[in-house]
Amino acid sequence: MAFTSSNGRTQTALADINITPLVDVVLVLLIIFMVTAPVLQSGIEVSVPKTRTVKEITEERIVITINKDQRVFLGNDAVNINQIADNIRHRVRDPRNQFIFVRADENVPFGAFATVMDAVKQSGIANVSIVTQPLDQNGSKR
Repeated sequence: MAFTSSNGRTQTALADINITPLVDVVLVLLIIFMVTAPVLQSGIEVSVPKTRTVKEITEERIVITINKDQRVFLGNDAVNINQIADNIRHRVRDPRNQFIFVRADENVPFGAFATVMDAVKQSGIANVSIVTQPLDQNGSKR
């Protein structure tokens, strides 16, 4: 768009888009996602049993969770208890060297826990660890 000024010169309008506000909004959204992503990682609420010996999980591993309603999750995805072995087989390349952690609520019946453990064994994985919480220093549960 062109226009003529009072002294007779023809000038063009500035039609560039100012991207500074756009960059600011994108950076703020990036920071929000970076802060909330670790919180979303462990979104399944489980009260695991407390024991004297606890091993810290230091590497990225496959975690199977059984919540207090006996729903089973592989990672953060809800799965049918009868399809756990198939889902694990699809995720694991080398079952003999793969580790799996099982988190079960302390109120889950042993039958549900045993069914999940059996499904893990059917998938060919032999390295299974049970996730627990440490006891207090004086030996009592928190």
